[in-house]
Amino acid sequence: MAEEFKPPVTVAITGASGAQYGLRLIDVLVQAGHEVWVMVSKAALLVIATETDDDLPPRPDHQAEVLSRRFSAAPGQIRCFAREDWMAPVASGSGASSAMVICPCSTGTLSAVACGASNNLIERAADVALKERRTLILVPRETPLSAIHLENMLKLTQMGAVILPAAPGFYHRPASIDQLVDFIVARILNQLGIEQRLLPRWGDDTPA
Repeated sequence: MAEEFKPPVTVAITGASGAQYGLRLIDVLVQAGHEVWVMVSKAALLVIATETDDDLPPRPDHQAEVLSRRFSAAPGQIRCFAREDWMAPVASGSGASSAMVICPCSTGTLSAVACGASNNLIERAADVALKERRTLILVPRETPLSAIHLENMLKLTQMGAVILPAAPGFYHRPASIDQLVDFIVARILNQLGIEQRLLPRWGDDTPA
């Protein structure tokens, strides 16, 4: 019998700095019992190899194997899709519903989503999320921001997307990089309505 998972969440990792955020998000979603649909851009593969000790292979089926081992996922819990896999469930509004997080989100991807380019599966999946009024969270990691970046963020916010910059707070007095990463992942989970124990809520001495 196939294992039952909680509703799927789509995680796209693009070529901005901050691959750790996306990888940690996948980890936490797996531990929470969700099915996770993953898309990794070509640029993101380079960033992951540069910023982490991971080295994801280019083929999606091999990516799923590596990520499943890394995060102790159940068989079939992590599914990875290729750049032009137009038969993936996220490629059509008639496919299975899924909240989507682009984490980190490059400014190039931000621009493409804002103008509806849909030149690859990540962009198309985001376009589907917008048109179907599904949850879409974009986690940009760029500084400083140009007027173009800000205009695209405003445009996407007006369309219903959530812009959640990778700008961790320090009021919880983080003692490690992992805690800074978890701050952003916790905020993403809050937006998704998924219970998390990574970060105490403001005014609460105990984790949510």
